[in-house]
Parts: sequence; C-alpha cells; structure tokens
Amino acid sequence: MTENTNPQNSALEASSDSAPSVGKHRLDKTLKRRRVLIGGGTAAVVGGLAVAGFASASETTTTTESDSSSTTTEDSSTSTTASVCVLNAEVTEGPYSLDGALVREDIREDKEGFEVQYTFTVVDVANDCAPLAGALVEIWHADALGEYSGFVGKNGHTEADNGTFLRGGVLTDANGQANITSIWPGHYVSRCTHVHMQVHTDVTLTDTSYTGGEVIHTGQLFFDEAINTEIQATSPYSANTTRETTLSNDSIYDDGGASSGLLTLTALGSSVSDGYKATLTVGVDSD
Repeated sequence: MTENTNPQNSALEASSDSAPSVGKHRLDKTLKRRRVLIGGGTAAVVGGLAVAGFASASETTTTTESDSSSTTTEDSSTSTTASVCVLNAEVTEGPYSLDGALVREDIREDKEGFEVQYTFTVVDVANDCAPLAGALVEIWHADALGEYSGFVGKNGHTEADNGTFLRGGVLTDANGQANITSIWPGHYVSRCTHVHMQVHTDVTLTDTSYTGGEVIHTGQLFFDEAINTEIQATSPYSANTTRETTLSNDSIYDDGGASSGLLTLTALGSSVSDGYKATLTVGVDSD
C-alpha cells in the first residue's frame, strides 16, 4: 500500500514515490492492529481511541468514530471498569521521510502557522500497556503550503528548503510522555491533512540528532475535519490553493484502523489562530 492508491488523487504526489534514493516508502503488510485486555491504569475513550485502563474478561468497552460515547456490557458478577488497550495502526511512512531527524522539542524553525502542542503517551502492549520510557518519538509534516522540508516544490510552491523544518523528535520520559511543539500542517495533493510519526527504541543521542536504534511503530496522525476546514481557509494556509482530500476520501485514514491516529484537540484560545493542544496515547509493541 502506498499513499497514492486512491484513483481520484492527482499524479503529483505519485511522482514523488518514484525517487527511492531520496525518500522511503515502505510498509510491512503483515503488521496488523491487535487488541489486548489489560489490568491497571486509568480508563479513557476519546475520539475513537481506547487507551490503557482496567479490564476483565467478563466486560468489554467499545467506541465508534461516529459516536464518542462508550457502550459497556457487564457481567452481573463483576463491577470492574473496562477498556481496551489498542495497538496503533501501522501505516506507510510515505515518500517524504528523511533519516537523522533532529532531537528537539520545537520543530517549527521559522515556519508560519497555528501552534500545535503535541503530547504523546507511548505505552507498550507487550508489557501490559506500561509507559515506555526512553523511546524517541519522531514526527514530520508539511508546512502551510503543503511542502515538506527536503522535498520543496512537490506541491507546486517555491520556497527556501533546508531539509529540517517541521521535522524532529524527543525521548519519552518515565511516564512514556513526549512533548513536541509545531504548527498545524497544511495539505498537499492527494492526501488529507496529516502528520507522520515513528517511534524508535535503543537510539544513541548525538549533539543534535541520534544514531542506531529500531523503529517499532510507523503511523500517521489525523485532525478533526471541521476545525481543519476552518484553519485551511485562514491565512497563511489559504495561500495553498491545491485541492484538499477529506478524511472520508483519504487513502490511508480508513485503511487498517488508521483512525487510531485521530488526535484529541483542546483549543488554546477563542480563535483557531490561537492554536491547539493535541494528545494521543500511542500503543506500540516492543517485541
């Protein structure tokens, strides 16, 4: 599977997939989303994502994308609160990834856009969804004009390109949390607005980057469509006049449970230009 499987999408992004010497585009199709019941933690079900919580074999909790409320079926012999620990979907890393991301909390550089304060909580399904400390959470995404650093021009715009803007990552703390500050992404031809993510373990930090390690999760992050529509119509995003793909028509979002990457958003002010906090619990498998 690639990001360009939708026959309605433009050939513009497809052309970028033909340059494996610059970008990588791979996906192990044997990777599947798995669910395991666990004990311990706190229960939360938000925006289609169920995260670590108490569970018992006699209870289930389900949540759908269209209805964020939970439906619980409980055996009369137990009163334990239930939830499901979800292994986040593995999806293509796309054609715009680069090796050697900078290790830094603020990846904006000089890019204009509405601030997004990400908080990721990484939990390990191989260890009863315990927080995974010391993992490198890396993200990268397009700027307001839909251009990626290192690949500027693929969405039809000319701008300075240093190969590093809107790319980077940080190590998770003892609670499995990683905080990264960026801007709301722009859109580009053939895809809905999204962010790419990888989780690495056993990396060795250098002065500004990292070496070695293993990628244990490759995913994508998605945004509430109503909020995104308002943002994309506001400057500086409105300068990007390329056609935008909706979540429902995106070639990645509905495939293989990728909606597990739907972010929970909290406004930082009264206007979309004030920015948002974005949170997500990321279930990975260290095994």
